[in-house]
Amino acid sequence: MTDQYYKHHVFFCTNQREDGAKCCGAAGGQRMRDYLKKKVKLANMNGEGQCRINSAGCMDRCDEGPLLVVYPEGVWYTYVDESDIDEIFDVHLKEGRIVERLQLK
Repeated sequence: MTDQYYKHHVFFCTNQREDGAKCCGAAGGQRMRDYLKKKVKLANMNGEGQCRINSAGCMDRCDEGPLLVVYPEGVWYTYVDESDIDEIFDVHLKEGRIVERLQLK
């Protein structure tokens, strides 16, 4: 076991703005979070020493969203659909490599 409780802790911005401004919630943040959480659970990759998928409030990067961040690495990603989430799952969460094309700098 490492010093971290989770190997990967993923936070999805799921903030929903009521004023109609651009936000991750309106771009499917909660749906994509639920999608990845289910994938991780089906792969038996959830729990201590493995992965945890969480919702987060606004991360103040609204113009770059929708987005998620993976800790402990602190890697920020944007995504469009399930295929992008699949790639983050396969490459980052399973193989431990950054998905450069989706990474926010």
